[in-house]
Amino acid sequence: MVHNAGVSWQTVRAAAEHHVQAPDGSEIRLLVDVAGASMVHCRVPPGQVTRAVRHHHVEELWYCIAGAGQLWRKSALSQEVVDLTPGVAVTIPVGVEFQFRGTGNEPLEVVITTVPPWPGADEAVPAEGPWESTR
Repeated sequence: MVHNAGVSWQTVRAAAEHHVQAPDGSEIRLLVDVAGASMVHCRVPPGQVTRAVRHHHVEELWYCIAGAGQLWRKSALSQEVVDLTPGVAVTIPVGVEFQFRGTGNEPLEVVITTVPPWPGADEAVPAEGPWESTR
């Protein structure tokens, strides 16, 4: 991190190994954060399925960068399953239940921005998803 006249910025290269495992079971590499948001690199190995969860206070912006997978999202009014492939961006609004899985031969990789920054593991609560978790 660089501090310059009261301003600071970060430059980070994603680590080879994950830093933490998310409450849903995905592998998380910490990237950068600012006062209002945080960014991570998320990875799910081929054939793996995360645990279904929902968030109390944060919403997320996802951008798939590698692999293939599916994302299930459910609100009080509707639900859907979308394919995740490189170039696809999705949102996870506050309170929406979701679960995802790697369906290709390579790991599913997603860059995720969390608004506000991720507060900790207690943010995610279990939900009932459509697939049996392998994580």
